[in-house]
Amino acid sequence: MKIQAHYVNGSAWSGSSKRKIDVNNPATGEVTSELVLATKADVDEVVNIAHKAFQSWSTTPPAKRAQVMFAFRDLLKQNIDELAELLSSEHGKTIPDAKGEVARGIEVIEFACGIPQLLKGEYSEQVANGVDTHSIRQPLGVVAGITPFNFPAMVPLWMYPVSLSCGNSFILKPSEKDPSVVLRIAELLDEAGLPKGVFSVVNGDKEAVDALLDNPLVEAISFVGSTTIGEYIYSRGTANGKRVQALCGAKNHLVVMPDADMEQVADALMGSAYGSAGERCMAISVAVPVGEETADRLIEVLAPRVQALKVAPYTDPSSDMGPVITKASLDNIHDYIGQGLDAGAELVVDGRDLKLQGYEDGYFIGGCLFDKVTTDMSIYTDEIFGPVLAVVRANTYEEALDMINNHEYGNGTAIFTRDGDAARHFCSRTRIGMVGVNVPIPVPVAYHSFGGWKRSLFGDHHIHGMEGVRFNTALKTITSRWPSGIKEGAVFNFHSGSDTHSK
Repeated sequence: MKIQAHYVNGSAWSGSSKRKIDVNNPATGEVTSELVLATKADVDEVVNIAHKAFQSWSTTPPAKRAQVMFAFRDLLKQNIDELAELLSSEHGKTIPDAKGEVARGIEVIEFACGIPQLLKGEYSEQVANGVDTHSIRQPLGVVAGITPFNFPAMVPLWMYPVSLSCGNSFILKPSEKDPSVVLRIAELLDEAGLPKGVFSVVNGDKEAVDALLDNPLVEAISFVGSTTIGEYIYSRGTANGKRVQALCGAKNHLVVMPDADMEQVADALMGSAYGSAGERCMAISVAVPVGEETADRLIEVLAPRVQALKVAPYTDPSSDMGPVITKASLDNIHDYIGQGLDAGAELVVDGRDLKLQGYEDGYFIGGCLFDKVTTDMSIYTDEIFGPVLAVVRANTYEEALDMINNHEYGNGTAIFTRDGDAARHFCSRTRIGMVGVNVPIPVPVAYHSFGGWKRSLFGDHHIHGMEGVRFNTALKTITSRWPSGIKEGAVFNFHSGSDTHSK
């Protein structure tokens, strides 16, 4: 059995722990490797290594740090086929999805390559007589990232390229469900020229997370995952004096106005609701058609497409959707579908009976489509994290808007319409962090920042873009005054040796 360990000081490291966890192929259910889980002592040892490495990395000129990022970007591009294969074999998503995920991570690296420009401060001359003020941004120290299974390559890449470029050392605690792609990328980062100890990967469960939250040398924690865990991490981390950003759960709505192009809407929902088996925090899980006629047209166009979804392992190039990550996830999705039926929702497309010959032990489920869902049902209120789309019919635009604003989550939303006035009003009035107009998954590009509102985010900073730079640095403002007057005959040496300039 293959044993996977941590990545510390440029090589694999098992630490002192005897605990291991199985890593499965979700298409077959078979165990493909065992992963070593870190103890608190292991985590503390890695934090000490990162703290020591920070001392020299933080004083490395930003332009030299950027050169490492340029080399890292090139290595990811060169190895994208291998990375996608590793990712898909443990997560289950299709190869095109996996390649797209790595590509989105590369975009953040490209943003981080501009760190010399991004770290430029401000200067004000003569704020008082003979007094000048300027500001600089300096790295924090040791920063840790705790990331989810659903984007094992992309979400970590949203964190550590920016953090490392700012001059921090970084410890990544990835999901234990699909660690292989993370560990391979760590090797490529080492190959790109990052000094040893500056970046580490520590695999673990709650014991490792708590060790990072409690260690006084860890200055900041970046988290992406469920709201329950995110709130815990935010509370415990801030109680220990750390800077914390926790990007959490979602229930993203797509409003369909009567004037929308229904074919375009259906295309958008197929990708946003069922892509990656719905296992993403920006998935559209609620469609809100305005008016009964709009709703009827939407169901008529959408249902045949959901029924026609090709569900298969990632090794099938014609696959539209792979399995979900674990048997527990599959059981949870089935439970929610049962709750929806019990509550009176109409299951227009039922994907529960999907069977694939040769993959009977895999965690597969077909696309599911509910109609006539109401806002008191659990399939509406809760994040299911699976290929289940709920259609909630709204009588008016105002009812649809209130529905979105009254939900506890505020991650992403979208409106499909030809009416510019409706779209402008929607963008202005929604209490949501990311909004799309005729764009179903409004994930910002790397040089803008990603994050939600309400219980989708704990903390003051969104991730990547300039918000990422601010999160990973501390602002320092310096006010200075120098003795005035230049003595007659003073000599100013601008060059070494005998070459001098006099004034």
